Amino acid sequence: MIIKIRPYQSADWSRLCEIHDASRLDELSFSVGTDAFLTLEQTANNEGLFDNKLFVAEVDNVVQGFVAYGDEELTWLYVDPKFYRRGVGRALVQHAVANSEPTMQIELLEGNTPALELYLSEGFKVIERVEGRLEGNEEFAAVGFVLRREEA
Repeated sequence: MIIKIRPYQSADWSRLCEIHDASRLDELSFSVGTDAFLTLEQTANNEGLFDNKLFVAEVDNVVQGFVAYGDEELTWLYVDPKFYRRGVGRALVQHAVANSEPTMQIELLEGNTPALELYLSEGFKVIERVEGRLEGNEEFAAVGFVLRREEA
């Protein structure tokens, strides 16, 4: 399987919505519960999807995942559930790490073990456990981790 990473284009929007919405439900089911679900259309602008670099992963010319990141923070990573554990998420993380500063952080919800395992396998380390409100849907309590990756 060949995974092609390329910059986001506006024509990708509907596919990003499909990917996010399916994958976000899985993410929430591991953590705060699916009652906290909001669509990508509801959250993209408020949560800064377009504030930094945004790239997509294509398999056979179909977008199957996306990543958004700044120089020091990976802010979004979602993969179509049909492509979990097939290298799409890893390729996106590696792209973000290779095209940012030597130190990069990410926050993720406690309970999202598949994502945690991916980040740990890519050299990130848990540096903090945080309790608070779910970003973007603050009526829900949430617990998360801050992870950091530093180049040697």
